[in-house]
Amino acid sequence: MRAVSTSQGGLRHLVKVGDHQLVTDEPSDKGGAGSGPSPLELLAASLVSCTAITMQLYAQRKGWDLDDLQVEADFQPAERGALTQFEMVLSFPDHLTEEQVAKLKVIAAKCPIHRTLEGEAIFSERVERRARA
Repeated sequence: MRAVSTSQGGLRHLVKVGDHQLVTDEPSDKGGAGSGPSPLELLAASLVSCTAITMQLYAQRKGWDLDDLQVEADFQPAERGALTQFEMVLSFPDHLTEEQVAKLKVIAAKCPIHRTLEGEAIFSERVERRARA
C-alpha cells in the first residue's frame, strides 16, 4: 500500500492513495486554510471507518442487520512520554441481543487500524532530492 502527499501551497496537500485522492490541510488557527481534514482527523476517520467495516463484515457473515451502526472516536494525541488516548463509542441498533453486542465489541478491536495503533511501529525513512519541475 502506498500513499503520496504533494504540497499544494501553504499547508494544503493532495494525497493520492491507489486510484483515490483527497486534500488535507490544517485549520486556520494552526496556519492552514481549513480546506480539508488534518492528518490527525484522518487518523480518527481511519479508525472509525475500519472499526465499522470490520464489524459489518462480521455481521454480514452472521446474517445480522447492522444498518444503523455508528462508530465515533475522540482522541488526544500523545504528548511526549505519554500514550495517545482514544475514546470510542459503538452505537448499535436496539434489536441486537446482549450476546451479539458483546461479540461485536470484541470484533471491533480486531480491525487492522486498531491493531496497528495498539502495536509498535517501525519507521524507515530516506531522503531524496528532486529538481523543481
